[in-house]
Amino acid sequence: MRKTTFMCIALFLCILASSAQVTSTTIESFKLAEKRDIQLYVPEDYSAEKSYPLIVVLDADYLFDIVVANSKFYAYKDEMPKSIVVGVKQEETRYEDCFYSDENGFPDKKGNSFFEFIGMELIPMIAKNYNLAKFKAIVGHGTTANFTNYYLFKGNSLFNAYINLSPTFAPTLERNIPERLGGLEEMIFYYIATGENDDKENMERIRVFQNTMKGITNDNLHYYFDEFENADHYSVASYGTPKALDQIFNMYKPISVEEYKKEVLEHDGPVVEYLTNKYNTIETLFGFRKQVSLNDMMAIYAATKKKEDLESLNELSKIAKKEYPDTMLGFFFEAEYFEQMGEPKKAMRTYEKAFGMKEIDFVTKDLALERIDALKADFGW
Repeated sequence: MRKTTFMCIALFLCILASSAQVTSTTIESFKLAEKRDIQLYVPEDYSAEKSYPLIVVLDADYLFDIVVANSKFYAYKDEMPKSIVVGVKQEETRYEDCFYSDENGFPDKKGNSFFEFIGMELIPMIAKNYNLAKFKAIVGHGTTANFTNYYLFKGNSLFNAYINLSPTFAPTLERNIPERLGGLEEMIFYYIATGENDDKENMERIRVFQNTMKGITNDNLHYYFDEFENADHYSVASYGTPKALDQIFNMYKPISVEEYKKEVLEHDGPVVEYLTNKYNTIETLFGFRKQVSLNDMMAIYAATKKKEDLESLNELSKIAKKEYPDTMLGFFFEAEYFEQMGEPKKAMRTYEKAFGMKEIDFVTKDLALERIDALKADFGW
């Protein structure tokens, strides 16, 4: 059922992509000694004051719209940051672009030039015109999926995330890549997918890859593997793209019910620490500070009450004042902290401060008045 849902979403979103802010252009490449056709999606509300992750899409002739549509969908739900997507069309150049040596499986001839084109021309061109976050991802399918992996072997990885859709591995790469992933000292997100009706050789070698990965341990690596029922070589792209984005940007998502139960409540330490760690990690990964979502504020608030963690409630009130300064939230949390600490006068004065500000979520003026009246009744004021 879940697989079918992802497939339906992918097909539906391809229709939505037609309304995106997409431009098609041709750029002159010194490395390739020719012009190349590219497609570029920039979020409709792009602002130079913000920074945006970059997603590079190979085989853009058919993959670009799928990636754009899904990135828009997840960004709309605040489950990934709004991103810039650039696609390289390769319908007539795919074989030459991805050419590799039969001896070592690494780029050769025009493959070398195309490798440099991506890193030394295409990405710098986008960075010159748009404010990019440091987080970059690359997507490929079949032969181009194999090609994306070459960037893992060049010193510091050019990309933070790799989406491999039914890769057609060059010789020995299904064993060389896991070894490289196991030794990486930087955080990498790596997604690979196949299907039970995939090209036989692809599927067999991807399974070898997956079995090898089972023996790899690296805290810096976030690895995801899918083998879709009934999917063939091409439908893997539609199934895998949303799954990849969903998993790669998992940290960015609002706290879910499952995360609340399994991670927030089980956190060893002040519960507010989970919130600060989550948003510090987002900033480290994506290079910009995300506003703490109201969903996450409420999740941590609920956890402070369940775990009777008053100091976290006090710290949460400070975060709320910073993130939602014009609302009742921060002073309401602070007033509840004073109330639980047995300081009714401070609590009442702070509830009164909250009353004078804008309502937000469940924190209303009526609720503040109820708390004030209850304190007065308790102490006969």
